[in-house]
Formats: sequence, C-alpha cells, structure tokens
Amino acid sequence: MTEALSRPRGTRRRLGPGRAVPFGRLLGPLLLVAVWWAASALHYLDPRILTGPGSVAATAADLVRDGRLQDNVLISLQRAGLGLLFGVLAGVVLAVAAGLSRFGEYLVDGTLQVKRAIPSLAMLPLLILWLGIGEQMKVTVIALGVAVSVYVNTYASLTGIDSRYVELAESLDLSRWRFVRTVVVPGSLPGFFVGLRLGVTASWLGLIVVEQINSTSGIGYMMFQAQQYAQSDVIIVGLVAYGIFGFASDAAVRAVERRVLSWRRTLAG
Repeated sequence: MTEALSRPRGTRRRLGPGRAVPFGRLLGPLLLVAVWWAASALHYLDPRILTGPGSVAATAADLVRDGRLQDNVLISLQRAGLGLLFGVLAGVVLAVAAGLSRFGEYLVDGTLQVKRAIPSLAMLPLLILWLGIGEQMKVTVIALGVAVSVYVNTYASLTGIDSRYVELAESLDLSRWRFVRTVVVPGSLPGFFVGLRLGVTASWLGLIVVEQINSTSGIGYMMFQAQQYAQSDVIIVGLVAYGIFGFASDAAVRAVERRVLSWRRTLAG
C-alpha cells in the first residue's frame, strides 16, 4: 500500500507480458540452431549420431537438386492437408450437433469421449484391415486425430456460451439461423481456433507415423529409408521439414485467428 502511494501519479506497474515483437517466436528455434551449430563446431557432437547443421544444409541442397525432397514434401503436404480438411469438417459438424441438441449431445459426445481415450494410432491395425495400406488409410488416421481435437475444443466453447445470451435471443424471437450466426458462431470461435491449432499439430503427428507404414513416398518414407543406411543427415532434413511445416501452419492459424477475433482484447495482444 505504501509503495503504491509513493509511486508518481500517472505511472502504472505493467503486469502483462509486454508488447509483442514481430517474429519473436523465431527466437527459440534460432537459439536452438545456434547451440547445435556451436556444439558441432566445437566437436562435442559425434557426426555419426548427430550431423552438424552445415552437413544437413548441404544434404538438403543435394536432395533439392535431385528433386527427391520436393516430390516427397508435396506428397506429405497432400496427405496432411486432406486429413486436416476432413478432420476439421467432421469435428465442427459433430460439435454443432452435440452443442445445439440434447439428442445430439447424448448420441455424439459419449462416443467422441470414448474415441478420445483411444489413440488414433492404436486403431491402425483395424484401419489397415478395413482400408488396406493405401492413401485412404493414411488420410483417415490423420483425420481421426484432427477431428477429436477440433470437436473437444469447439464443443467446450460452444456449450460454455453464457445462457443469458440464449435467453436474450429467445426474448427477441430470433430465428434458428440468426441465433447461430449472431450468438453461436462468435461464442464458439475462440475454442474452434484452439482446436484447429491442436488439429494442425495432430495432422503432422499422424503423418509422421503413417508415412513409415508400407509407404513408398513422403518425408516419413525418406527418413525411414535413411535409417536403413544410417544417414542421420537425411533424417534430420526430414525432421527440419516437419518442424518448419508445423511452425508455419501454426503461425498461419494464429494470423487468421487474430484477424477473425480482432474484437477481443487478450494478453496475447
């Protein structure tokens, strides 16, 4: 109390995280690369176990020159993109069905909670039995992981809308469509974007696994082949590619979220 009274008038202690810095989230990855580079230059790393950044960059250039990296990257992006698309659509539809109807809640929510307790990867043997080892199985595995993440967060945000808004909409005699557009959508968007970010991560995690199961293309296949010949530099190129795509996709979702939810004032800025 005394400290507050002695502080000059007009000044306030800042309790928030401070002003956002453009591209500030690159600091952590760049610091990690710098430590990796220094450890390699000082010969603290055995190149047979962990190749240095210089060798990895040279290997990446060779893979680009041969066209192997681009071909595998395009196939991986297609698998992850299709799985993400189908998973998001399924998650949103199920969340709306469960959130706006008691019958839908009883029918859908329990089933999805059971599915959430069963990892998508644990269903691989059954999905392979049903769908084979082709692209359909790979996309389905990715979509299942995405759908659960999107559903859980969208449903939680939707059912967390203040009931007073619902009562106000009823008193104004809003139509079902207008109620959804003016109350449900704005109220559920924050949770949807959280689910979307987790879904993007789930799509990459699922992709890593399915591409190492009887695949003949993709980044995961390239890494699995490199493992057979102890090519740690090629494996690290694949890991870096996964990391770049994961970071970029999350940044893209964040950018869309900031634009769509620009009316919110949060600590994130």
